[in-house]
Amino acid sequence: MKGSYILIAGLNKNTRIKIGKLGLIGFSSGYYAYVGSGLNSLENRIKRHLRKNKKIYWHIDYLLKKAVIKEVFYKNTLKKEECKLAKELEKHFRSIKDFGCSDCKCRSHLFYDKSRQRLRNKIIKMRMNKYKSKD
Repeated sequence: MKGSYILIAGLNKNTRIKIGKLGLIGFSSGYYAYVGSGLNSLENRIKRHLRKNKKIYWHIDYLLKKAVIKEVFYKNTLKKEECKLAKELEKHFRSIKDFGCSDCKCRSHLFYDKSRQRLRNKIIKMRMNKYKSKD
């Protein structure tokens, strides 16, 4: 299975986190939607994010040391669509500049809202499927 995914992660208090080369970033309590892709194996990429013990490699790995994944959505595609999804979320939500997009020209691949339901509703309208682990 190949495609794109969106993680919704919750942060229960305001916190500052060092995000690799981006440095120290202040994150508000609330919910974050992170857009990514898994064109080699979408399911393995999602499962990696869901694991607690992993090597810190991507920007999202730093955030997930403090935030908790609440839901995962995905879309099966043969081509990279994460930038298209990120641009759609950017129209509706505050973004964290340069987060998760060092390999493209997007402003961000991480979006914030105080309401998990608002993020969720928009993601569902984007025709994303809810991920259910087979484990």
